Amino acid sequence: MKKLNNITFDGMGRYRIIYKIFIGVVLVGLSGCIQKKEAQKVDQSSVSNGLKYATGFQIRSEGSVTIIEVSSPWPGSETTFSYALVPKEGLASISLPADTYDAIIATPVQNLVITSTTHIPSLEALGVLNAVVGFPNTDLISSPTARKKVSQGKIKELGTNENVNTEIVLELNPELVVGFGINDTNKAYETLVQSGIPLVYNGDWTEQSPLGKAEWIKFFAPFFNKNELADSIFNKIEKDYLTAKKLALKATTQPSVLTGGLYKDVWYVAGGNSWMAQFLEDANANYLWSDSDEKGSIGLSLEAVLEKGSQAEYWFNPSLHASYRELLQANSHYEQFRAFDNSKIYSNAIRKGETGGLLFYELAPQRPDLVLKDLISILHPGLLPNYEPHFFRPLE
Repeated sequence: MKKLNNITFDGMGRYRIIYKIFIGVVLVGLSGCIQKKEAQKVDQSSVSNGLKYATGFQIRSEGSVTIIEVSSPWPGSETTFSYALVPKEGLASISLPADTYDAIIATPVQNLVITSTTHIPSLEALGVLNAVVGFPNTDLISSPTARKKVSQGKIKELGTNENVNTEIVLELNPELVVGFGINDTNKAYETLVQSGIPLVYNGDWTEQSPLGKAEWIKFFAPFFNKNELADSIFNKIEKDYLTAKKLALKATTQPSVLTGGLYKDVWYVAGGNSWMAQFLEDANANYLWSDSDEKGSIGLSLEAVLEKGSQAEYWFNPSLHASYRELLQANSHYEQFRAFDNSKIYSNAIRKGETGGLLFYELAPQRPDLVLKDLISILHPGLLPNYEPHFFRPLE
């Protein structure tokens, strides 16, 4: 596998990867093969469960076995990981070759460990959050339901990233660990692999399109026999998103938009093919860097951003600053922007969970319809009267 030496992220996503590094764990290795005497071979007739937007994974059925292939566990991955999901009642009659799959999981799963806050909304929507028994850095969890389970001791604290407490995980003995990784290296999880715990990658964060990220709810569904429910949930999100996108086209103006802020001496704006840029396009905004090809972020000097973006009508996600005072304390040049003078700066980092986790980075990937409505309500207030934004808040 190839390690990533350089990773770039969009204006919204730069903090996202830093944020997720704390909770991510990379999963590598193979699980053992389930074999029984006189076992029947799997019916190789394959039925594809098509995805409409997500590009980082595929699902297909081979008889009673579901095969999930993850081709984008992290940006630039050259390996596709293959997982076989076998109904528990069929274990005695199904034989699978261990060298074909990276993990073999008996379903439905009754307890699992997850490693990214983006996993929580999908499991909660599917009604299987009770199955989660462990999570690294639980303070980052925002979901009230999940937070209650943490306080009750039902979701155990597992440490952070490569410092994940493997002893606790082994004591929990989960049927499955769902991991997040930025490359193929994590020594802590090699220990779990060698212990025979099934490990799978989830690459939801690598998707560039809003609906592509949301469609990863279908990744979780087969582990719990919730395929039909996942389809229903996603179809509703898709319908609401496309309806909002159509509504935005009724706007008579396209407000100009600036994104991002300074990190040390570099200003990171969202690339033209990034997640944020897609939201702004669908919200019928004039994003000033929409003509760039980058899928991640673009690092610019303050002078370059001032030259192109000083007159932008709206400014989204000025780093993690929550007030105009914080902006000025960070850099006095911020007041040269029109959006600063007109108090048109909005942040997705203001709404936090009980212990400081950012709601946006947990829920927004699963609910792009809410993100788009937020942006439309801000950029075209007449189209969604009396709408209260879910994620974005004006700076104080």
